[in-house]
Amino acid sequence: MNMRIDRRSFMLTGSLGLGAFAIPGFAQTMTMADARGFTHCVASGEPGADSMLLWTRYVPASGDSVHLRAEISPTADFAKVVSGGQQVTGPWRDWTAKITVDGLKPATTYFYRFVAPDGSFSPVGQTRTLPVGPVASFRAAIFSCSNMPFGYFNAYAHAHNRTDIDLAIHLGDYFYEYAGGHYPEPKDAIADRIPAPEHEIVHIVDYRLRYASYRSDPDLQRLHQSVPMIVQWDDHESANDSWEGGAENHQSAEEGDWNVRRAAAMQVYREWMPVSDEPWKSYEIGTLATLFRTETRLLGRTKQPDIAGVFKAFDTQKALATFRDTVWLDPASSMMGTQQESWLAHAMRASVKAGQKWQVVGFGTVMGNQYLPADAVSWLAPDAGARAKTFVLAGIAAAKAGLPFNYDSWGGYPAARARFLKASQAMGANLIAISGDSHNAWAHDLGQDGKPAGVEFAGHSVTSPGYESAVAADARTVAEGLIKASPELKWCDTSRRGYMALTLTPTKASNDWIMVDTIKEKSVKAMVGHTATVMRGRNVMA
Repeated sequence: MNMRIDRRSFMLTGSLGLGAFAIPGFAQTMTMADARGFTHCVASGEPGADSMLLWTRYVPASGDSVHLRAEISPTADFAKVVSGGQQVTGPWRDWTAKITVDGLKPATTYFYRFVAPDGSFSPVGQTRTLPVGPVASFRAAIFSCSNMPFGYFNAYAHAHNRTDIDLAIHLGDYFYEYAGGHYPEPKDAIADRIPAPEHEIVHIVDYRLRYASYRSDPDLQRLHQSVPMIVQWDDHESANDSWEGGAENHQSAEEGDWNVRRAAAMQVYREWMPVSDEPWKSYEIGTLATLFRTETRLLGRTKQPDIAGVFKAFDTQKALATFRDTVWLDPASSMMGTQQESWLAHAMRASVKAGQKWQVVGFGTVMGNQYLPADAVSWLAPDAGARAKTFVLAGIAAAKAGLPFNYDSWGGYPAARARFLKASQAMGANLIAISGDSHNAWAHDLGQDGKPAGVEFAGHSVTSPGYESAVAADARTVAEGLIKASPELKWCDTSRRGYMALTLTPTKASNDWIMVDTIKEKSVKAMVGHTATVMRGRNVMA
């Protein structure tokens, strides 16, 4: 179960610590308490035109609290330090540090590092501030769903090697909370990529160790080290299919109070990630676009509608119609809660009024409506299990009643979706929704009341498996069937892993789905699998 780290990777991370306690191969001789120095490289986030949040983790030899200093310079030799800051960190925040530096210049590349009391330096990171005024072009790499045991983080490696990325965005499922051997099963796991701890993470120490384990991956470290990242959580940073009051993967009888687990997950996320404590936020990309970071899991989301009981009724189609017209359409159901809904509507309206060309909204889950076609059962392998058959047959029956098949996405919250899209239409937004969670790649024309409302570019996963793990049919057959059954869906890929690259210009937005060659071995080979384009003012793909 050793994670392979070559000498060059080791040197790039800068110190003996390296989060070595989190790497199983080192765990034989080192423990969490043994890690010292700068253990997990550096990262930057929360970019502004004149500010940046800088992150690191440093454990002093004493294991007590420590004063850290950050320096930022326009040159890698730090001949002129133009800004910085200081922070006291210690065991109460797992020795992580987040320092926001000000007084920077817009659209400028900077180098930064941290200085420990003993004079030692962290690895040097590179970051870039957001622009002001007119912007000819801006490109963001967009990631989601990174399950370490399923494969290598080649998507991160490929993006790191590019020189044309201004910003990285992670839409959630940065890690997975499961115990070893659960997801993936042992037969599907890469043995040297099993993260610590081996049990399901529930308590604060578990979440810290899981972050330490993932953040020891050299490809993820290098990406963080080279480009600022805007991050938001989805469900697996806490527990699968989480909502305000619980989660599918939380059983109170065995795992305690959900509110305690949720608080632990949120605290450790804010410790280990280069993110502010604000639950949602907007970012101005010059006069080109406003990017909105949202929260759609733990603070305002109501419980997902439960359709399972409907299929126990004698008259299933009648029960489905009743479910559709009552539970499913409940106007009280919300993804974001009324406070965030109001904030987002006001902030988007201000963006439109200010003349921003694009309003780009990041969501954890897919917004476009998707339906299973009547022949989807033929996609299954002859020896498919009863659970898979039941899911597909239920999805087919739901589609006949005008219902989607995924209720953990926006498909389970039609009233909230309608509120958002109607508001976007009314303000005249040029809406681009970006989303993750599904593990597959989708391009949707979002509509409301028969009129265009925006487009959605939904990202495939870094490593987590998609439809190809559950069906035997050719991926092209699956895609054709889903597109034919789902009017909003214009393109999809259900079999490959990678990331998205979104390019914005004043008149056009285009999105590349980058497909890596493999995740089963280290490789930076990849290709553009598809490109979708939307012209400003159209709100539908060209």
